[in-house]
Amino acid sequence: MEPLAIAAPPDAPLQPLHALDHLWFQVGGTLCNLECSHCFISCGPDNREFGMMGPAEVERLLEESKRLGVKEYYFTGGEPFLNRDLPAILEMTLRLGPATVLTNATLLPERTLAALRRLDEASPYSLEIRVSIDGACAATNDPIRGPGTFEMAMQGVRGLLRHGFLPIITAMQADGATEGFEEFCAALKAAGYERPRLKLIPPLRIGREARRSRGYTASERLSAKMMLGYDDSQLLCSYSRMATDRGVYVCPILIESASARLGDTLSESLAPFPLGHSACYSCYLYGSICSNAASAQRPA
Repeated sequence: MEPLAIAAPPDAPLQPLHALDHLWFQVGGTLCNLECSHCFISCGPDNREFGMMGPAEVERLLEESKRLGVKEYYFTGGEPFLNRDLPAILEMTLRLGPATVLTNATLLPERTLAALRRLDEASPYSLEIRVSIDGACAATNDPIRGPGTFEMAMQGVRGLLRHGFLPIITAMQADGATEGFEEFCAALKAAGYERPRLKLIPPLRIGREARRSRGYTASERLSAKMMLGYDDSQLLCSYSRMATDRGVYVCPILIESASARLGDTLSESLAPFPLGHSACYSCYLYGSICSNAASAQRPA
């Protein structure tokens, strides 16, 4: 992992946290069974820069989250299903609010699917599963995510459907991509997903994606002037924070940036954050990249 040692430029807009509605957990650390060529935090089988989070650590943050009014929880990695404590962590979380797990869906054997079904049925809140698939067929997905991953992920999707889940499918739209909603929906319907929930997201030009295609240019940064008249509720950092085993960060995208670490506790992370990183520019353009909400591109 290459740390992003950045300092906010003098004119970087200061973004307040209006309310801590969403809390994210880097529950799988940076360990992943795949090594996708576009991963913005370069997760993979050998990346242990961030560790997995255990039940006690998560429980402490959940207790704090209750006092701060958090309404929804997200679990990501790395690959969350590499964490053997994930079922216990989800059981604790689902007592407090709805939870979403972001996964590549390649590690979903029948026993895991059955456990997820039991958790969802026992909870007063919903359990969402979000699956990353970056091509409507193996020919376009596998060069990004690895050989055989399209069929493995689709098998996971079919398993989720059998167990009563309607997974949210997210796909990165790489430069020059020819596949859109119609192509992805057709592939999902062919797998038995009759009314697929699909979210297309733009590339984040950091981590491996910066090496695969390009990084951000010098002009792709925000200024205070650009925020005039802008609906900042589109930005995840206006209503969310990211918990890791190394502290609380402003958002899931910037955990490699030392300046994005806001403290050890949620209470320490409530201060405004200067939007000085180029990745903030992508959020400005598209909004709601990380949440379950549909992204809406800002006109050029």
